[in-house]
Amino acid sequence: MSAREMPALGRWAMYVGVAILFAVACAFLSNWQFSRNAERSEQLQLVADNYDAPAVALGDLLAPGADLTPSDEWRPVRLEGQYLADEQLLVRNRAHGGSAAYEQLVPFRLTDGRVFLVDRGWLPPGNRQADPDEIPAPPSGDVVVEVRLRPGEAAPTSGRTAEAGQVPTINLGLVAAQTGPLEQGAYGLLMSETPAPASAPFPIDPPSNDPGPYLSYAIQWILFAIMGFAFITYVIVNERKLRREEADDDDESPLTAAASAPSSGQRRRIDPVALHRSRKRPKDRDADDEDALLDAR
Repeated sequence: MSAREMPALGRWAMYVGVAILFAVACAFLSNWQFSRNAERSEQLQLVADNYDAPAVALGDLLAPGADLTPSDEWRPVRLEGQYLADEQLLVRNRAHGGSAAYEQLVPFRLTDGRVFLVDRGWLPPGNRQADPDEIPAPPSGDVVVEVRLRPGEAAPTSGRTAEAGQVPTINLGLVAAQTGPLEQGAYGLLMSETPAPASAPFPIDPPSNDPGPYLSYAIQWILFAIMGFAFITYVIVNERKLRREEADDDDESPLTAAASAPSSGQRRRIDPVALHRSRKRPKDRDADDEDALLDAR
């Protein structure tokens, strides 16, 4: 390490410190993305295991007053009883068909007396108003319904509300406030109804099987950390190279000056006219005449 590079050590150490801090931040973000990818993989596996499983009785998976076990989400269950059509609601602002659609919620009274909420599907907004033009009536009388179990949604954190006959989200507490007592452990997404009605809402699409960008994001953060160290290395190496070139130029400059200086045996030729003119004398007529004679020579 030359004396010229010693003052730069502190700056280079700072560069390396910044690269280390950047790498630590990248490692944290990469680990976060790996965690999200693992969660998404678990969700996809849960859907794959439960979505097309055989339907069982509701009591086999959800006891009265109990919460839905997370591993039973999307499991099909069979309900027997009657729809309470007079207590149906609409949940608004649901993304279906490229619009802010609605979903039809209808309480279903089971033969054991429990009331379970069924989401029958989605309805597009009306042609001239926001509300649907038509709301299909559920089958009357005794019905056998198959649904997939879903946990209730959280209440809106913004405190937004909805007009009478509607709810802002499928929060089972908010729904029960308008319909009466409901099972709070879960609700069901409609699969089939027997007997089938003449018309019904559009079925809700199955959950997406897209794994998401989490894994690629995690790898990108690792590459960013490596690029940070590579960039700092390039800066330090390039700066050292420039310093060496400057040192070589400084070493050559005394030799160049000595070669261009006149030797001691050489005498500089002096122009007598120029020397005479460079002397400062009072300007008078005699001096001008003398200058003229010198110019004539």
